[in-house]
Amino acid sequence: MFKYLYYICYIYSTIMLQQINDRFNSACETCADKSCAIKTLREYELQLWRNNYHEVKFRKGDMIMSEGISVNQIAYLRRGLVKEYGTIDHFQQYILQVIKPHSYLGLESIFDNCINKYSYVALSDVTVCFLKLPVFLELIKENGQFSYEILSSICNNNLRNYHRFIIQHQKNSRGKLADVLLYFSNVIFESLCFILPLTRKEIAYMVGISRESVSKQLCGFEMDQIVKIRRREITILDVNKLEQISRLG
Repeated sequence: MFKYLYYICYIYSTIMLQQINDRFNSACETCADKSCAIKTLREYELQLWRNNYHEVKFRKGDMIMSEGISVNQIAYLRRGLVKEYGTIDHFQQYILQVIKPHSYLGLESIFDNCINKYSYVALSDVTVCFLKLPVFLELIKENGQFSYEILSSICNNNLRNYHRFIIQHQKNSRGKLADVLLYFSNVIFESLCFILPLTRKEIAYMVGISRESVSKQLCGFEMDQIVKIRRREITILDVNKLEQISRLG
């Protein structure tokens, strides 16, 4: 009887293990979180990718990649939000952007001495896929469509950030804060109601004003019934007014 049960358990566990392996081996093909670039890969290239990547989960607050560290892997953000930032004189922090899923982290660094120019910290629980850098570079050289998508991603990201920084430089603190709320609403969350992923101090680092100014302007927006604030939850009540402040700020 026990021998019979043993064989049943053995057969069952073998089948289940095979199914798990099958799911793992086909993960890249069936992944719903593929970037536009990955979707251009041919079957043998996708196999190469699959054989040279690993997935890592990070908790909120974990450092994913540090500024000044040598790059030997490409990081692709599957789930969660990430903060991209740099430092001045190893002390003053400036935040470039919040990165949402289906994005690469630090692509610019691989074309400049392969040294990370910025740091990346998880703003929530995140899932990141890491691919060996030589494999990534091989795919860029061999697949023109893949290269085009990667180049497009870098250019669009840099132009968006450059435009945001130039516009913000010309605005007062009220206009800058209106910009950052619209940025979270339109670009990151695509919703009029969202949880701020950054602290008020981090928002100050992002737009180049003091923490006190951030608090003051948020209170002003709430008093004018432009937004509703509940701890870190923001609800935009009058998006037209906020956009007007952004334009005229």
